[in-house]
Formats: sequence, C-alpha cells, structure tokens
Amino acid sequence: MNAEQQYIELFSQTEAMICKHSAEVLNVPRATAFADFERLGFPTRKMEKYKYTDVSKYFEPDYGLNLNRLDIPVNPYEVFKCDVPNMSTALYFVVNDAFYSKALPKGHLPEGVIFGSLKEVAEQYPELIKNYYAQLADTSKDGITAFNTAFTQDGVVLYVPKNVVVEKPIQLVNILRADVNFMVNRRVLIILEEGAQARLLMCDHAMDSVNFVATQVIEAFVGRNAVFDLYELEENHTSTVRISNLYVRQEAGSNVLLNGMTLNNGTTRNTTEVLLAGEGAEINLCGMAIADGNQHVDNHTSIDHAVPNCTSNELFKYVLDEQSVGAFAGLVLVRPGAQHTSSQQTNRNLCATREARMYTQPQLEIYADDVKCSHGATVGQLDENALFYMRARGISEKEARLLLMFAFVNEVIDTIRLEALKDRLHLLVEKRFRGELNKCQGCAICK
Repeated sequence: MNAEQQYIELFSQTEAMICKHSAEVLNVPRATAFADFERLGFPTRKMEKYKYTDVSKYFEPDYGLNLNRLDIPVNPYEVFKCDVPNMSTALYFVVNDAFYSKALPKGHLPEGVIFGSLKEVAEQYPELIKNYYAQLADTSKDGITAFNTAFTQDGVVLYVPKNVVVEKPIQLVNILRADVNFMVNRRVLIILEEGAQARLLMCDHAMDSVNFVATQVIEAFVGRNAVFDLYELEENHTSTVRISNLYVRQEAGSNVLLNGMTLNNGTTRNTTEVLLAGEGAEINLCGMAIADGNQHVDNHTSIDHAVPNCTSNELFKYVLDEQSVGAFAGLVLVRPGAQHTSSQQTNRNLCATREARMYTQPQLEIYADDVKCSHGATVGQLDENALFYMRARGISEKEARLLLMFAFVNEVIDTIRLEALKDRLHLLVEKRFRGELNKCQGCAICK
C-alpha cells in the first residue's frame, strides 16, 4: 500500500468522525480538498517545486492521529515557562493540533480582537471564518495543502478589527506530545482589517523523542495600511518532520515582515507564497537556518507583484555543518503593468564542511519595463584570511569559526522588530553554534 492509499482509506472510513469533531465551516471545503488530494497525492522530487525534498516518503510509515479528539494529558502552562527577558507576551498553546483553551493568559487583548480555537470561533462567528478560510490555500495546486485541509479539525485564528493596534506581542507555542509515532495537521488563520497592527511569534517544540510529522497551513489576510509581523522559531528534535505552507495576501499600503528561523530540526520544508494585491504594499521576507548532522532545511518562496508601486525585500541565510542539506528556491514575479516595482532578493550560504550540501535557485520573472529588481546567491566556506587574522590575535580556531558564523547570520536576526526577541535570538544562536541545548529560560519541556 502506498502512502496516499492508506490515507485515502483512512479518510473514507473516518470522514464522519473528522467532521463531527470539527466545525461546519471547516467541513465545507473538506470533500473538495480530499478529491484534490486523491488526484495530486503527496509531492515527490519529480515535481519542480519539490525537487530538493522528497516529501512523500515521510508519509509512508503508520502514524497515529487523534481524529477522535481525545484529551492529551498535559497542561502547557505548567510545564512550559518561557521567560524571554523584557518581552511580555500574551502566551497561548497548541498541543499537537488542538488549541489549548482550558487555561488562558490573564492579560486581555484589545476589545474586538479574537485569538483562539479555529473550531470554536468558526462555531461562534461562522460568517467571519467562512469569508476567509481556505480562500488563499488552494487545494487544487498542492497536495500537502489538500491533505491538511481534508484532515484539519482545529487550529488557531487571529482577528484584529479595523484600526485596532495590538500593542502586546502574541506568542503561540506549538507543542508535539505523544507516546507513539504521531501526525498532526495544524491550521492558522490570520485576519487583519484595514489599519490594524499585530505581531505574532510562533514557536515549535517537541516534548517526546518519537517520530513526528507535522503539516501546517497558514493563511494571512493583511488589509489596507495594516502592519503585521510573523516570526516562526523552530526548535524541534531530529525525529521531527515539519511541512509548512504559508499564504499571504496584502492590500494597498500594508507592511508585512515574515521571519522564519530554523535552529534545530530533523526535516523541514517551508513554502511561502505572498501576493501583493494593492499598490504601496511592502513585504520583508527573511529566513535563517542552522543545520548539522543529517538535518535538512528547504525553503521555497514566491512573491507575486500583481500591481504597481510595491516593494519586496528577501533575505535568506544558511549555515550548514557536517552532512546537513539546505535548499532555497525563490521566485519574484512582476506581472504586466506592475510598474515601479522595487524588489531585492538575496540568498547567502555557508558550508562549514565539504560534506554539507546547499542547493539554491533564485528566480526573477519580469513582465514590466519600469522596475528596479535584483537577485543574488552565493555558496561558500568560511573566509580563511579572516580565520588567520583572528587566530593571529590569540583567538582559538574554534572560537574564531563561531564568531564568523555568528556574524554571518546576524543580518537576518537584525530584521526582527522586537528588541527583546532580537536579544534572545542572539543568545540562542550563539548557544546553537556552541552545541549547547536550545531552550527558553525556565522551559520544563526542553530541559
């Protein structure tokens, strides 16, 4: 039995159960998504979009799924005490793929702001969710998005009304918890209306050393003149496979910062697709990966300049050690009539050993004649002259290499618009390069 067939049979046998433990709004696109999955299957390396990561093989083993929505015996507020210095956040949790609502942070979000279970909000405000859910994530084009939409039962929604500013950053911690090899399918829906502002930090942690497969689909609608920051920090263990598809639509005058940081992982495949749909929109798309051993990190991005006068800045950096593998494919599309587009794409990669492998594929497609666009990619090793210079001044080779690698990724960290998070990332990256455990202060999970 191939990987697709076991899930086709599972869905056919459990569709009623899946729908029963979800919301009607989430059930509406489910049948179409399942039909799309039957047609598309899991992506393989034969597809150009997935040429560097064989996603399909990770779905071949038999994983447990919590389709009956049984309670997971863990209170994340008791075991996870994240203490990022000087950064007060509204802290929420997703345990596997279910929003944890038994206890919520004491601090209140501004009036009208919604942050909570996608299932519960869809039941309470069905028209709101109906207008956005599965509108950006096209199941007819991607097998992972189709699979996720077919099996998702819950998730998280952030809704910020017109002109409301959420001053306090929101932190969402995704916790993987299981005693057997396990699969989760997470969903995140983000809606910022005109003039709204919010910042969201998403952290991934695995509590147990079993094999996890996590699919995630994020849809973000950013309204006219809205400002939104999304930071994703992955600190999973080497037995975790994370496949995340992020879809963003920006209206006129909006400003978005996306920064995805992979500090520890097993296999990671991130897809980011941004549509600049209104004039004057600006996207800053950044990413950083630090990998060693047999870790694998693949980022595939697409920025669609559909209208004139938009700006995109893209910066991705990798540091690869031992036998790790990195991949980056970035497309910037400037459509006909999208004049006065300004776009810059940069991918810089550092291979610390000869065994490390990096694949990079920057792409520009320009169908307008009055634009300012550039892209560049490099793959190299540490600067031997810089190493010699530092060692000549009494710095050990190990420390000199660490300092050079830290300086290399520092540019990505400095794009963060939260000073406390920026300071924390400097510390975590230094610890990662030193081979120390990556953990938040006071985190009982990561000890």
